[in-house]
This record gives sequence, structure tokens and C-alpha cells, in this order.
Amino acid sequence: MRDKADGYSFSLVRKRPLALDAFLFDTRRSLEGQSADSVLSRDTALCFVMLEYILDKESFTLEELLDQEEIIQECKALNTRLINFLRDRAQVEQLLQYIIEDAPEDADSKRSLKFPFIACEIFICEIDVILKTLVEDEDLMNKLFSFLEPDRTHNPTLAGYFSKVVVCLMLRKTTLLMMYVQIHEAVFRHLVDLIGITSIMEILIRLVCADDHAYPNYMNIMQWLANTNLLDMIVDKLSTDHSSEVNANAAEVLIAIIRNAPSALAATLSSQSYVARIFDHALENSSSKSGLVHSLSVCIALLDPRRAASIVPLHYMGSQHFYEPQSHVDPETLHAMLMHLDSLLKLLDVSDVNTLPTTYGELHPPLGKYRLKVVEFVAVLLEAGGEIAEKELLRSGAIPIILDLFFKYPFNNSLHHHVENLVMSCLESKNVAFVDHLFCQCHIIAKFLRADKNSLLSSDTSAVTVPAFGRQPIRAGNIGHITRICNKIVQLGNSNDHVRSYLQEPEWVEWQANVLRERNAVENVFHWACGRPTSLQGRTRDSDEDEAYDRDYNIKVLDNNLNQTFQYHGYENDDMDETHVSLDQDDEVCISLFECSINLLVETDFD
Repeated sequence: MRDKADGYSFSLVRKRPLALDAFLFDTRRSLEGQSADSVLSRDTALCFVMLEYILDKESFTLEELLDQEEIIQECKALNTRLINFLRDRAQVEQLLQYIIEDAPEDADSKRSLKFPFIACEIFICEIDVILKTLVEDEDLMNKLFSFLEPDRTHNPTLAGYFSKVVVCLMLRKTTLLMMYVQIHEAVFRHLVDLIGITSIMEILIRLVCADDHAYPNYMNIMQWLANTNLLDMIVDKLSTDHSSEVNANAAEVLIAIIRNAPSALAATLSSQSYVARIFDHALENSSSKSGLVHSLSVCIALLDPRRAASIVPLHYMGSQHFYEPQSHVDPETLHAMLMHLDSLLKLLDVSDVNTLPTTYGELHPPLGKYRLKVVEFVAVLLEAGGEIAEKELLRSGAIPIILDLFFKYPFNNSLHHHVENLVMSCLESKNVAFVDHLFCQCHIIAKFLRADKNSLLSSDTSAVTVPAFGRQPIRAGNIGHITRICNKIVQLGNSNDHVRSYLQEPEWVEWQANVLRERNAVENVFHWACGRPTSLQGRTRDSDEDEAYDRDYNIKVLDNNLNQTFQYHGYENDDMDETHVSLDQDDEVCISLFECSINLLVETDFD
């Protein structure tokens, strides 16, 4: 019954099927007693018949088609008569109406839920003639982007549909869409105003992070964006005057710009003036520290773009071409950050009287996310800033302040991770004065030995971390990081005479020979009698990173293996008979899946 004519000949007049009701009655009777897969296939055919029946009518409405279950499948199958109807300007306008306008309060579920969803799905089927009707008509494009106008309610669900349609146009009608945006610069202002909505933020990221694979005139587009006030508007969204959602989404857009291919937009963002503006927002005097946290995330990305990869959501990375960033930091960018170092360090000294109860005790006061972010920033600053950063950190006394936090909060693993990176950068510095500062002024050896000797949580009520009342004090959670740092010190001492000179104290020599060596032997998984196959014992280690990689399961590889093994057929009806699966069969399937996943886990970890 499908029209096989070439092209898109628009014809709605066709011989109407005779006795449709009788046909449907006979079809239903024929389904009685049939198996589930037969019923599904016949039901699909029945839906197709209903869609064709509507198209055969002399007059019908768009709503009648949208109410049919098979309309999306028929669009993907390029049903000629259906597409010829949907490509008409009036129908495209009505589809847009469902996407950009809220349903009336008394509307039924079809109008408020089903029709907007189906309308969006029709657009993202990427049918060229339908998209062409939209993008080549300025009035229709104005109607589409009128969703961004301030006087609208901006329903999050409709915002998601709007985002999908715009992204589809970006991918399939890139040149025409960018021409429209360049002419209507207010679009960017409206997008930035709604950056707190994640779907709108995704449009911004795709607009500012597209590369030469997406834009034929990529360099000109990026230069044009840099000449607009787009960056000014986004950076201003880091202010504490806005909500934490707005701060977070603005930071994600800026980080995406930094992570993308080098461009005029990224160069402008890394300039001294913009870095100063970012820090102005970070250091605003406000009870909310959201602006500080997210502003520092942007600065961390400027110092070390690779570190920001974990901040940008995976679905953005999967659709964009991110490039390996350069390790060199612009001296002007670094100077602009170091100017605010003293102000940041003052934030680490708090007079907060709040108490945070935890499973192991109480914190007086809690560390807080913003102080953790300051520590991370200093660690990255030292790693990327070179001698200039080392000189400023020595002058400001940042290292002793951060080390004190390491011991005051013995159960904050994120803090311990950043402090470990900080200490490693200090130890590997070529600046002898910096290494001397770590051993002499910071007294790192004495503090580590004292913490390891008194590893149980102190019961002193004046301490920052106090054990829970009525419970036996537990072992501090930073001992593992102390052990790793000490092993690094021993390793450097074997090859560096200057470091070795600080490892001659009798207390350290005794602790290294007895406690540290015994602990390393106990924690060496390759000597365990269980948990590791003996074939791994002969493997060599090139670096600590290789050992860490073997310790952690490669989740991405495991996930891919599982997906390939167990194909998800949630939208497929072929060869499925779920209605006849018994409980016993379900149990057997679960056991088989479990055993297979365990085998994949072992293969992923040890192959």
C-alpha cells in the first residue's frame, strides 16, 4: 500500500479502502489465539493500515496523524505521501506551535504531552525537505526562536524539544542556521539569559564549540563570536547574583570553549582582562560560594585544560571534536591569577561555628566545597605555573596552610588527593629552595611520622575532627596517602642526593626500615594468595600509573563488552516473546547474565 512514486508528488486523493470496519473486525478475529510475536507484527501492520486510511481521506488534520503510533517509523521509512503532507509550510508551523507553546490548562494529555513529543521527533528524523521548509523561511525561524523570549514560561520539557530541533538544524543546515544567528544577534543574548536551563546550555556549547568539521568557514565564525559581547555575557553569569545552576552552566560553557580547538574565542577568554573579571566574581563578598567554586573551575581549565575533561559532560564530548591542549600557560594569564593568590588563601582560614555530624564523628567546621576548590586550584597552579608560581607560593606561605588542612580533615579523600598532587609537584621541583621549604619550613617528615604514630582519631574536643560520642576512635583516613607520599620520597631519595640528605634522621630510618617496608609488603597485591591470578606476578611495571590502572576496573571497556553481549531490544519486536517467560526462566537468565558479566569483568581487568 506504500506509495512507490519517485520524488515527493503531493497527492492526498486516493481510492478509499472499502468496508474498513469489516476489515478491522476480521483482523482482530484473526489475532485471537495467535502467539505474542505474531500479535506484535500484525498489530504493527494494523497501525500502518490506520495511517494509510487517514492519508486516503479527502480531508484530515495533522492531529489525526500525530495520534497514530506508527507515524515516526513511517517518517524514518520516508513514506512519500506522509512526508509530502508534513513538508507543507502550514504543517511545519503547526509542529513548531506544539514545541514552543505551552498547552492550555484544560488541554488533554495528547495536546500537552504526546503531540509536542511527536512533533519534536518528526523534526529530528532529519528529513531534508521538512528541515528545508523550516530553515529557509525566516518567519518560521522567528517563530522557532520566539521560544527564547523573556515573556514565555520556558517549560523545561519544551526547552528540551526546542534544543533538539535547534541542534538538528546545526548538524544538517549549518550554514543557513549560522546566517540566521549572525543576522539576529539577540538570539545569543536570549540563550545566555536562559543558560540556567541545561537544554539551552547545550545549544550554547554546540554553537561556540563547533569546529571546522561543522562550520565550513570556522575561523570566520569564531572571530565573529569573539568580536561580539558573548563572552562578556557568559562571564557575568558567574556572579553570585545568579543561582548556583546558572553559575555551574556558565562555567561549563566557558570550560568547553577552553577545551575546544584553539580559536579567537578561546584566546580572548584567556586574556588578562577576562581572567581578572573571572576572579572578581570568584572573590565577591557573598554568603553563597557558588560563584567562587565555578569561577575557579574555569581558572583550573585555563591552567590545565586536560583536567577540565572530567567536568564537561560526556554527551558533549561525544559530539564535539576536542583537541589535545597545549601545556604552555600564557604568562599574562598566570600573572593575572597570581595577583589574587593572597585573597584566595585568606578563604582557607574560616571562623565558621557550624558543626557537621558524620558517621565517624563531627567536623568543627566542615571543610566546605569552596575551600576544597581553592586547594585544587593551588595544586594545579603549582603544577602548571613553573618557577613563577613556585616563587609566589613560597612568598605567600600557601604550602604549610594546605598541609595543615590535610591533617585537620583526615577523612576527606578529595582533599588528600589534591594535597598529594601538591606535595609531589614540590618534590619534583627543580628549584632547590622549594624542596628545602617543604622539608625545613613545612617539616613534612616530622608531621608524617607523628600522624602515622598517632593514627587513631584524637578525642580532643578542640580539634576540627572529633570522633563520635560513645564510639571507639577509628584510624585516620589519610594514612594511605601518607604512605604513598613517603614511598615517593624514598624513591626520589635513591636518585637525588639533595632529597637523601633529609632522610638521615634515625627516626625516619627506623620507620622506613620497619613500618613502611612491612606495610608495603602487606599491601603488595601480587603477593596475596587470593584475589589476583599468579600470571600477573611476572608483569613488569613501567610507572605508578600502570599499577593504578591495573588496580581499577576499566569501566568503559566493561560497559562496551556488556552492551555488545546483551543487545538492548527495548524498541524492537523481532523474535521477542516476553509474555511466555516464566519466573524460573527469569531466574536462569539473571544467573547467566551475572556469570557472564563476572567473566567479562575478569577479562577486562586481567587480559
